Amino acid sequence: MAPSPLSPAWQALQTHAKTLTRIRLTDLFEQDGSRAERFALEQDDLFLDFSKNRITNKTLDLLKALAEEAQLARWKERLFAGEPVNGSEGRAAFHMALRADPAQPMRIGDTDVMPEVAAQLARMEEFSEALRNGRWTGFDGRPITDLVSIGIGGSYLGPALAVEALAGPKPTGPRVHFLANPDGGALTRLLETLEPATTLFLVVSKSFSTAETRLNAEAAREWFLARGGKREDLPKHFRAVSTNRPAIAEFGLDPEAAFAIWDWVGGRYSLWSAVGLPIAVAHGFPVFRELLAGARAMDRHFLNAPVERNMPTLLALLSLWYGGCLGTETHAIIAYDSALALLPGYLQQLVMESNGKGVTREGKPVLLPTAPVVWGGVGTEVQHAFLQAFHQGPRLLPVDLIGVAEDRHGKPAHHEMLLSNLIGQAEALMSGSPQADPQRACPGNRPSNVIMMRRLDARALGQLLALYEHKTFVEGVVWAIDSFDQWGVELGKKLASRIEAELRYADTLDHHDASTAALIRRMRNGRG
Repeated sequence: MAPSPLSPAWQALQTHAKTLTRIRLTDLFEQDGSRAERFALEQDDLFLDFSKNRITNKTLDLLKALAEEAQLARWKERLFAGEPVNGSEGRAAFHMALRADPAQPMRIGDTDVMPEVAAQLARMEEFSEALRNGRWTGFDGRPITDLVSIGIGGSYLGPALAVEALAGPKPTGPRVHFLANPDGGALTRLLETLEPATTLFLVVSKSFSTAETRLNAEAAREWFLARGGKREDLPKHFRAVSTNRPAIAEFGLDPEAAFAIWDWVGGRYSLWSAVGLPIAVAHGFPVFRELLAGARAMDRHFLNAPVERNMPTLLALLSLWYGGCLGTETHAIIAYDSALALLPGYLQQLVMESNGKGVTREGKPVLLPTAPVVWGGVGTEVQHAFLQAFHQGPRLLPVDLIGVAEDRHGKPAHHEMLLSNLIGQAEALMSGSPQADPQRACPGNRPSNVIMMRRLDARALGQLLALYEHKTFVEGVVWAIDSFDQWGVELGKKLASRIEAELRYADTLDHHDASTAALIRRMRNGRG
């Protein structure tokens, strides 16, 4: 038999996995009366119960050895020191500086970035408060009532999640809308609800050249100018978050008025920057600061806590265990709070764009599956949709069940039903239900993590999002991949741009495969 190409730590884990094939979770609880307490961790506003996983003390020891073999401690130091951990682009991934203590230097090389970060935060506060208190007026003197954030990917997913998650029963500031997809129907429906004189558009694109964002921004500008606005009014009704000053000027805006974003901030980590302005406008700048504070607390925990008590690291190692040793291919996120409905979509980008890579940092093939398919929904709705497959399907489907302990709506019966279903699903997945009729039997022994937030406020949300950021980073370190580039996305953009031109002009299509060429001809002829 040929020797395994896997590292010693991975080989030890895979050998260990074979010894657990016949062990049931219920047996592990019976054998260890303290399992529930030992396999749980509380950190600030978050509580993690990972006891219902197919692991033993030895599993955790071997996973810790895996982290040590991957030099996780050194990679954490590099991340927080502003070193170029994004190797393919030669950049730092320094989004932690956006939420760091402003009194503590955060350096990339010899440059402390905190003065620039503090200056942008001050501008964000002034801008958001002017919108919220009515001092920012449109071209006819009326206050701005609606903010439309135009952006896609990381420029949309994180801010939209936070705006919705932190919403109270009534808006406390201007209404906030998001326009991401280049879908004419979505654009038309939104614009029909707005008045040009009381609407401000925030165009969010680091390069100011993202095709979808430019198309929507140009359509919004055309709508504005056709309905009473003048070119000289654009600065009152359009603001940019971008680094491309010439493109901002070409659009008709003052580059000096744009909000900055730096090349050391990746899109999927950008909600902590001026990309998160919609959060401050919707809920107030003090709320945005609390969001940053929560993430900062998780940063400190991740940097300083030992592996066995480190919440992001434990979640990452468990995910690596399932994908690398037990053959799982997906990871579900189920939030038992409708305010977190956008969380699975946000985490899809975070995990799959970061770690959906097939080669290592050295360009060699990755030997184990990376980036599980992230999916999910809201409980209890999903119990009437896809949880059937978790209980009786043949696939092993790891899941994070996320709940909020505090009832913030004054509806105790509703809240108790949500939490009882969350806890009940975790127990049912583990214990199952033996039946004489195999059609009715649920085998159990299905794993889950339970993450409880003390309350759903800005600080706790910041902790939760930073938790998953660092989890994703740890997985990338162990796989030895670059979690901070996205060259597959860039290829898709390039091909789409070429095909968009070919849909309009009768160029030869010989450079395409037969299927692609046929689809282009079909679209040209309007046949759909």
